Order: sequence, then C-alpha cells, then structure tokens
Amino acid sequence: MAAWSILFLCALGAVGLFVVGMSLTLMIKGHHIDSEISTNKDMQRLGIRCAVQESREDSGQVDCAAPGCTGNCSACDIDHAAH
Repeated sequence: MAAWSILFLCALGAVGLFVVGMSLTLMIKGHHIDSEISTNKDMQRLGIRCAVQESREDSGQVDCAAPGCTGNCSACDIDHAAH
C-alpha cells in the first residue's frame, strides 16, 4: 500500500472520529454545543465575559444601551467600545 493512501486513510479516520464525537454530543445532550457567551448559562454562572465587555468595564465605559450592543459579543465591536 502506498504511503499517500495510508495517510489518506488516517486523515479520513480522524475526520470520522470527529463527526462521530460531535454526533454523540448532539444525541446525548439533545442540542448543539452553545459556545456564545451571551447565551450560555454555564459561562454566565462562572462569570466568564467576552473580551469587549471586559475592556469596556476596565476603561469605565460600560454602556450596554449603546447602539449595536445587545449583550452578544458578536454584536459589539472593539471600535464601538473605544468611543
């Protein structure tokens, strides 16, 4: 068997294990993994905040009523936090 085919089969096996792992997570938990800080209750409970929110708090510019800031890190940008 050629070296490239062994490498291809190993890569295919690694991708297959990843797909199986993600599928098992979805089947066991019943939902996709929630990695968004603003909607993940466990991250909020642990006090994990997004970097934009931390930089606003550090600079004393905590203004969540600002346009575009919905508590969702993807809605807030660094340029907006600097104003």
